Amino acid sequence: MHISIAEAEGQLTELVRLASQGEEVVLTQNGMPYVRLEPVKKSIDPKVRDTIIERIQREVQELNLPPGPDAARSQDFLYDEYGLPN
Repeated sequence: MHISIAEAEGQLTELVRLASQGEEVVLTQNGMPYVRLEPVKKSIDPKVRDTIIERIQREVQELNLPPGPDAARSQDFLYDEYGLPN
């Protein structure tokens, strides 16, 4: 939806509601797009985030997976003993 700033002045509450529901709301000035209304992306509480990370780390440890390849040596096959490409 494109609407001029002058028209939007009396409809701000409705335009905000529409934008929060996912509709594109663009305010125009002199017929050109000027401002877009978008909902603010919700961020996760840092304490909640830390709790989630700790839970995932515990669950991974409980799986007792064998260690993966050593990242420091993962590309050794690409180079010879002098460090030159094979």
